[in-house]
Amino acid sequence: MAARIAGVIIPSGKHAEIALTYIYGIGRAKAQVILDQVKIERTRKIDDLSEAELDLIRDTIKEHIVEWDLRRLISWNIKRLQEIRSYRGVRHQKRLPVRGQNTKTNARTRKGKSVAIAGKKK
Repeated sequence: MAARIAGVIIPSGKHAEIALTYIYGIGRAKAQVILDQVKIERTRKIDDLSEAELDLIRDTIKEHIVEWDLRRLISWNIKRLQEIRSYRGVRHQKRLPVRGQNTKTNARTRKGKSVAIAGKKK
């Protein structure tokens, strides 16, 4: 049976360290810290963990901001930047790179694919 931690169904066949990264806001480093706190080996599979060990992991994760709370916090921060009309907030509104990247040739992910204008080239 798949474990459910922080509202996310954790894949059962993976190592505990990797499986915890399926939770939004937990990467490899934070997963390692959490497993070290509860004294569980990083290479143990999620299937092999007992319910008591999963409860320890759940309690430790509650100390961190993850999933919905983290997403909401990030969106509030972006809205705040937009309301005070800061440079970063304006860049978010215009859907341009926020952290000083060049936009002349790159930034296709953020700007989107360019649309050809009919009859421009002569």
